[in-house]
Amino acid sequence: MARKTRRKFSLEFKREAVSLLQSSGKPVTQISRELGVHENVLRSWVEMVADEKKSGATVDEREELKQLRRDNARLQMEVEILGKATAFFAGRNR
Repeated sequence: MARKTRRKFSLEFKREAVSLLQSSGKPVTQISRELGVHENVLRSWVEMVADEKKSGATVDEREELKQLRRDNARLQMEVEILGKATAFFAGRNR
């Protein structure tokens, strides 16, 4: 059985698809058929665009923010560990 490869769509395509859906007045099922995507995929794009409008941040910006927060947490932990190690070794030298 052949495996389907997962298709990638640009953010611009997703936004245009949502715009088409909202401006056309056609049902999600019809637009999704016309675009060749599953209707659940189109619905998730509608949620993505709504989240962008609500938060004011794009998907890329939100992903970058998540990554920066993870990096920040890791760096804070490293600083804490280094501080404890410094205190430990400073105490041993006395």
